[in-house]
Amino acid sequence: MNWAPSPEIFSAPLTIPILDLKIALRWYSVMFMFCFASGYFILRRLFRKEGWPNDIADGLLMAVILGTVIGARLGHCLFYQPDYYLTHPWEIPMVRKGGLASHGGAIGIFIAVFWFAKRDGRKSFWQLIDRVALVVPLSGMFVRIGNFFNSEILGKPTDFPWAVTFSRIDSMPRHPAQLYEALCYLVIFFIEWAYYQKRKAQTYPGSLLGLTLILIFSVRFVIEFVKEDQVAFEAGLSLNMGQLLSLPVIAVGFWLLKTSRSRAEAHSESTRPHKSKKKK
Repeated sequence: MNWAPSPEIFSAPLTIPILDLKIALRWYSVMFMFCFASGYFILRRLFRKEGWPNDIADGLLMAVILGTVIGARLGHCLFYQPDYYLTHPWEIPMVRKGGLASHGGAIGIFIAVFWFAKRDGRKSFWQLIDRVALVVPLSGMFVRIGNFFNSEILGKPTDFPWAVTFSRIDSMPRHPAQLYEALCYLVIFFIEWAYYQKRKAQTYPGSLLGLTLILIFSVRFVIEFVKEDQVAFEAGLSLNMGQLLSLPVIAVGFWLLKTSRSRAEAHSESTRPHKSKKKK
């Protein structure tokens, strides 16, 4: 398959004196909008079924958008190109130049949900983060499709019959690593949704988050073997930066699953009314 679409759906010059600017709509931007829109509508419907206030989804969406974008951008700058961005800090906010890291995005979401839970006060952090975790795989699918349209995060050369030649980059047939990840994330989304539908309120605090971290970053770890290195310093390493960052995240996922039951018991104990002893 030969793949050479323009990253822009359309563009038009912006007529401002002196400045040579244009407005453009990019496929990657559309996919990013899909990831937040789909997550919002799924969570809003889920919250309605659980009897939660309708406005929780609105505030949570804004917090997650900011946490995702800021975390993913800082993650790329600090994990992959710290030497450059620490000497050119004014370029860190220039997201349009590319460079977002899913590990940084995960940290950003975690912080954003924690902040929202403390600020809003109606639902606990664990209640919110577990439900956000349900839609994260679907969002990841849309992001990887956006990478495919951008001809970025390329796979290694291969002679497999489904190889893709990214003609905007070179003439080498490659693994469509972006589509591998997108398909895996879609499968993970259905697995987690089935798990939640089966257990519903019986899911222990942190179990959905733990399951999400394990599945997503295990997939990421494996698929990195068929990806090209994203930055020069990864050349010659047994594991690239994406894999090295995935290992502690997977470990955290297993810890969350292991401790989820005790976390539920501790919460139940703290909310159980204590009987007062009568004096004789």
